[in-house]
Amino acid sequence: MSLMPFDDELFSGANVLITGGLGFIGSSLARQLVAFRAKVTLVDSLIPEYGGNLFNIHDFRDRVSIELADVRDTKAMAALIKKRDFLFNLAGQTSHLDSMTDPLTDLNINAVAQLHILEACRLHNPDVKIVFASTRQIYGRPEYLPVNEKHPTNPVDVNGINKLAGESYHLLYNNIYKIRACALRLTNTYGPGMRVKDARQTFLGVWLRRVIEGEPIHVYGDGRQLRDFNFVTDVVKALLQAASDPASEGQLFNLGHWEHISLEELSRPLLEFQNVIDGPLSV
Repeated sequence: MSLMPFDDELFSGANVLITGGLGFIGSSLARQLVAFRAKVTLVDSLIPEYGGNLFNIHDFRDRVSIELADVRDTKAMAALIKKRDFLFNLAGQTSHLDSMTDPLTDLNINAVAQLHILEACRLHNPDVKIVFASTRQIYGRPEYLPVNEKHPTNPVDVNGINKLAGESYHLLYNNIYKIRACALRLTNTYGPGMRVKDARQTFLGVWLRRVIEGEPIHVYGDGRQLRDFNFVTDVVKALLQAASDPASEGQLFNLGHWEHISLEELSRPLLEFQNVIDGPLSV
């Protein structure tokens, strides 16, 4: 299914809540919504491992409201959801490794908290439109390529299972309670503001950090694994299209790219750049 291009006037004056709003994608979305003259509130726990950072909004800090709260705080979230026109539900635990070493935290953030948020919407704001950020990881190892929305889901870790539950709750509440919701299954997102401290959001971030610091890049396997990437502004556009179009309600969308590249091919220009700079960059 394709969505219609959105009219930015739809968001002018709209009351918007973004969970995970101080993170990479959330802050990029907030920047665009502010440009559309929306009333934007950002919710973030600022847990260091999860990527939220006030610097991400340094250039428009005075044009948004910030609530330092955790999506697991049911009372806080119930209060924040009232009177919102749109909820971009981006907060989550994204590390697959962390989900295996601390599965209950992943469960509470990616599944239990999502159910509480939806209950708050049902009880306090049933007219809100919700866009939920899911992940391509719920498919597990592909049975065929390209992977479409009909591909079987077979998560290979706790994070994938909990994200699948989170998106399923959103579609269930859409279908049963008419809480208008959809889910976008994101692939590797990159661009300004991406996390490079570690590989908790995408391996590309830590690769770039190693290049800058003059360290080797680790490519696991034979390097022939294929990946596709989305630039963050394209992800923002997709989120806004999904929010604005009634045809998205109750639907799942893979947000990927038709171009793909192997890890070996991707590493080559990075290594070439590293050879040009011949050592760590001064920043």
